[in-house]
Amino acid sequence: MTTPPLALSVLDLIPVRAGQSSAQAVSASLDLVARAEELGYRRYWFAEHHNMPAVASTTPPVLIAAAAGRTSRIRVGSGGVMLPNHSPLVVAEQFAALEAVAPGRVDLGIGRAPGSDPVITQLLFRSGTTSDVDRFPEHIRDILALTSPEGATVRFSSGGEYTVHATPAASGSPEVWLLGSSDYSASLAAALGLPYVFANHFAGHGLERALDLYRTGFQPSETLAAPRTFLTVNAVAAPTAEEAEARALPQLRMMARLRSNMPLVPLETVEQARALPFDAMAESLMSQTRATWFVGTGDSVAAELTAFAARHGVDEIMLSPIAGAFDGEPLDAADGRVQTLSQVAGVLVPVAA
Repeated sequence: MTTPPLALSVLDLIPVRAGQSSAQAVSASLDLVARAEELGYRRYWFAEHHNMPAVASTTPPVLIAAAAGRTSRIRVGSGGVMLPNHSPLVVAEQFAALEAVAPGRVDLGIGRAPGSDPVITQLLFRSGTTSDVDRFPEHIRDILALTSPEGATVRFSSGGEYTVHATPAASGSPEVWLLGSSDYSASLAAALGLPYVFANHFAGHGLERALDLYRTGFQPSETLAAPRTFLTVNAVAAPTAEEAEARALPQLRMMARLRSNMPLVPLETVEQARALPFDAMAESLMSQTRATWFVGTGDSVAAELTAFAARHGVDEIMLSPIAGAFDGEPLDAADGRVQTLSQVAGVLVPVAA
């Protein structure tokens, strides 16, 4: 038997580095999605995070619309929309509109975590209706119904009915994925018969158990007959291993800050990261984090990704290209991240569909 070709996809948090504006960071990411399509990547997802100095991906639907306008083939979507922050109807309407903008290539990845700190969660609550996290399964079902061409039926206690559509005349629906870093979403995705992605790029542990729960508990649905999943990874690829390690350093330092409750700052350049050493605890955190990342030349990263995919029985890998920048690289470009996608695609020749 021959090994099936490995599909490649992209997860983007829109990193913001020192001296860079949000406009420049978004421009760099939109250039990156266009390049990903040229290279044959299958899908491009934007994450949802709030109030972080180094992350500009606060509103996936807006970014997806912009990416859809820059592309014609690659699937575009959320990785993911954090449903507790939003009304299910609003999410359904947004993604029904996106499906109309880019028919047949919109993914709605949904997560249960808030993607923010408690203060931001309260601000989101004040600014509009937010979902009750305890009703997460119910809200997933609501979104599935609302985004379908048939719409959803609301039944009143008096016996009357009311039909609700996320868009007036849908000809298709976004593909809904459940995302998570714990057993909960794996089990729920299996019960609902939905595709599922474990947040391996962030969690770093629990992957095997989550995949086993999902695959063994999967119940076929009208839209999916068998389990469907892929893996997310953090990756940096460069012409030399030395350059790749250097470009990984700014993100490693940011993760150490996050995990040790240090103040967050815009992403450092490589030179800034080298000039300000951390203490022993932070260095230990960086070492632990680096052990789960894929960093090296295009050949070495491609080989590691292929082995990783085979070990876990998947035919798609979603790269979070976390390459940092050197001083002097353009603020409106993503040279290191473009290089990562190009280096890996140059070896694996990704399959888009």
